[in-house]
Amino acid sequence: MATPSLILNFKYLQLLIFLFASKAFAIRKDTSFLETQFCRTTVQGRYLITDHTGYVCDALSLDPKSHCCRLKRDQYSCQGCNLVSQCCNSYEYCVSCCLNPQRTQIDQATRVKIAKPVTSGTYSTLFDYCAGRCRHNSESVVHENAYLSEFHHCFAPPSNNSVGITDSQIEVRLLGINVIVGKQGESCDSVCKTIGQSCVGSKFALINQCEIMQKYMKCRGSCLASIGADQPAEVVEDAPRDLNPGACLYTRRPSLLSCDGSHQYTRRLCPYSFPT
Repeated sequence: MATPSLILNFKYLQLLIFLFASKAFAIRKDTSFLETQFCRTTVQGRYLITDHTGYVCDALSLDPKSHCCRLKRDQYSCQGCNLVSQCCNSYEYCVSCCLNPQRTQIDQATRVKIAKPVTSGTYSTLFDYCAGRCRHNSESVVHENAYLSEFHHCFAPPSNNSVGITDSQIEVRLLGINVIVGKQGESCDSVCKTIGQSCVGSKFALINQCEIMQKYMKCRGSCLASIGADQPAEVVEDAPRDLNPGACLYTRRPSLLSCDGSHQYTRRLCPYSFPT
């Protein structure tokens, strides 16, 4: 028969086991929620890096384990950015500014195609969109071979990308307007004078559309954004290769368009009113 002291010792041992197990369980429960955050980062710059949470830092300030910026200040910084044009003079700050969900709509960004072909996929995350759009693209250059300005890292969504427009819809848009294609290097003033008409500069916004250019020009399956007073226009076939021979060009800045604009390697699409 067990003595009272043995029973007491046994119960005391059970109590110790219970307390130890509870404490160990509590420790395991707490540590299960300690998750390390890992950041995706830009890789383009030589000095600065932007992580996917919107912080910018130099390489020495990057956490070696998480790859996140250790200094948490100025999230979504737009330093060196023009918020009207949505263009910046620095790639890293362009990405940071773009990552602000109040500035860039995630659902819209993830519907943008990565490249021009219809078979191209779309961006999977906001970071992918910002990192991709902020790189140099056709919309930040003049005639595809020179930067428009130092603010050539732009994150605005591409414009002029509507699809499915019909010929009848085009005709409705062009009611009261006639269109003529000029010769290489000609201004719209010169083109219209050859048929006894005058260029109507106020109508450029209506024909500055890929669908309309493709109705009158070959465009070789390509319609690119550019900036120049000679647009909308088609690049001639014998143009230098870096000017995208055969491509059609529209502008994202219609205010620059004019009847007297011309370029030695383009043929303009010119609007004039029907004679009354």
